[in-house]
Amino acid sequence: MAVGTLLDMTDLRETVERFWAAAEARDWAAFAGTLAEDVVYTLPQTRERISGRERYVRFNREYPGDWRLRVERVVAEPGQVVTWIHFSVGLEEMYGISFFAGDGEGRISTVTDFWPEPYEPPAGREHLAERY
Repeated sequence: MAVGTLLDMTDLRETVERFWAAAEARDWAAFAGTLAEDVVYTLPQTRERISGRERYVRFNREYPGDWRLRVERVVAEPGQVVTWIHFSVGLEEMYGISFFAGDGEGRISTVTDFWPEPYEPPAGREHLAERY
């Protein structure tokens, strides 16, 4: 199968959907099954990188608190999938954006997460924007 085909895009999208479902279910065997052995996880905001399936699964398994996630949107194109998720730990809620790339075997080879912090908008644009 050629890289970048519509079939690749569909396969990677399905893998990413299984990845999130397994994470939410805390099914670490299924979660690991979506990952390439040499997966690389990057968090640009904290400048952290985790290399390898075992370490990445352990990172997620040990994340503190009773966290929950809900996938808001999945966008797939040849070679990558992007997800927008709602994540909560106790009363704290946040949104994350994750970029995924796959290997030739249909597994996830890279994950890059962005966890933007909410903030109050600057004054002076109330006449243009509606708060929700």
